[in-house]
Amino acid sequence: MSEQQQNTRGGTPEGPLPEPIRFFGTTWVDHDGGYGLRRAGVAAGALAAAALGAFALRLGYEGLTIAEVGGILNAMVIVMFAVCSAIAFRKTWEGFTRRPTGAATPDALRSVRTVGFVGVLLAWCLRALKEAPGEALHRREYETARAQFTKRRGARTGNPEARTPKRKSR
Repeated sequence: MSEQQQNTRGGTPEGPLPEPIRFFGTTWVDHDGGYGLRRAGVAAGALAAAALGAFALRLGYEGLTIAEVGGILNAMVIVMFAVCSAIAFRKTWEGFTRRPTGAATPDALRSVRTVGFVGVLLAWCLRALKEAPGEALHRREYETARAQFTKRRGARTGNPEARTPKRKSR
């Protein structure tokens, strides 16, 4: 809790608080509280879920093959899942490094991410190998907020008389 020092007057934290990350809370700030194990768990869990999801998609494709719905429909299903997974991977990966703007909000791409869930899971897995997913974005925003708070706080401390220029008497 070195950066979240408590104010002695009200017990409220002094300065901005870090934003929690899913599965990690605020352990990403100091890499404590089982941070490494959580990263390993997220990476392994996302990889296992992606493999299970790919297996479920394979079973669904085999069902289409058994039903003999036609080659064009089979190809459309494969292309749809491949394209949606690629888009979902890319947008999820970008979401770890910057906030979405404009029409690329998470709600606008919810259906694409649902269909391309394998891409989302793979993005989580790969990102968890490097850091907590979204840690770089959250750390950058948190450090900026801390710097702004310190700057504002520093401008208010001290004797206000010393900062104001004295008027010359006539």
